[in-house]
Amino acid sequence: MAESSRQKRITGRVMHEFKHGELKSGRGGKAGKVRSRRQAIAIALQEAGDSKYDSKRRNRRNLRRTERKEARGQTAQQEREGRSHVGARRKRESTKAMGGRNARKQTARGHRAALARAHRADGHTRQELYEKAKKRHVEGRSKMSKRQLENALGLS
Repeated sequence: MAESSRQKRITGRVMHEFKHGELKSGRGGKAGKVRSRRQAIAIALQEAGDSKYDSKRRNRRNLRRTERKEARGQTAQQEREGRSHVGARRKRESTKAMGGRNARKQTARGHRAALARAHRADGHTRQELYEKAKKRHVEGRSKMSKRQLENALGLS
């Protein structure tokens, strides 16, 4: 089976865990450390959703599960290296490490920039803009972002 770059990365991580004695088998790793290279490869392919023994549906499910695990920082490698999650803190990002997924938090720098924008001399918070739009009966205001509200009210 042809592996995507994301699957290759997952396979590489699992084999890295195996080499460092961090790869465990069984539910929740309760069966102990994996000592067999063949078993490590089987686990790697399964986590990457590229096992020839599983159905397409099952493979997709396994890949999604692995991605969730990596995003939460629950892989053995991440836990050993002290990373809470792959990628930066408090920043919306789409990196190779996250498999092209957008994080939901910002980096500290991104957070500060957002606060600075919100509290400029002419800056209004989204809530204030929403209240103005409500008074003017702007249609679709509840689904608008701050920028869209500014445009609808002619403030930008």
